Amino acid sequence: MIRVLFVCLGNICRSPMAEFVMKDMVKKRGLEHEFYIASAATSSEETGNPVHHGTRNKLMQYGISTAGKYARKLTKKDYTDYDYLLGMEERNLSNMLRITGGDPKEKMHRLLDFSDNPRDIADPWFTGNFDVTYDDIVEGLEAFLDFLIQENAIPANTQNNGAV
Repeated sequence: MIRVLFVCLGNICRSPMAEFVMKDMVKKRGLEHEFYIASAATSSEETGNPVHHGTRNKLMQYGISTAGKYARKLTKKDYTDYDYLLGMEERNLSNMLRITGGDPKEKMHRLLDFSDNPRDIADPWFTGNFDVTYDDIVEGLEAFLDFLIQENAIPANTQNNGAV
């Protein structure tokens, strides 16, 4: 099983968007049993809060629910519990390293580092643009799944069977 943790500042916009879109993608590919997917924050300021309405509304356009998700903070133990800890921006990675105490197994990356155009994913809490964030997250997730296929971590015959 591949254990993936998506991380952003508050765990109410970008990281839960990545969590639930990836869950949808792997389900559509028949791979939900191959993954454990979750999300967390580098800050405690939103701990216990539900997913931001902008993320919920954007994902509802695709029939994706975030019901039952509440923000939680990244812990040092998460480093042991997950195979990949994927931040949304460089600042997330810096904070992730601080919280976990380092990355000796090279598990931490920005999500879009897997894409052909590595970059930060802008925080829609500040930009207000959940459409761009969604598009960037889908780009990163598709590239991440392609990476896992190339690494033979998941079967190659599952490539984009109508996901998203």
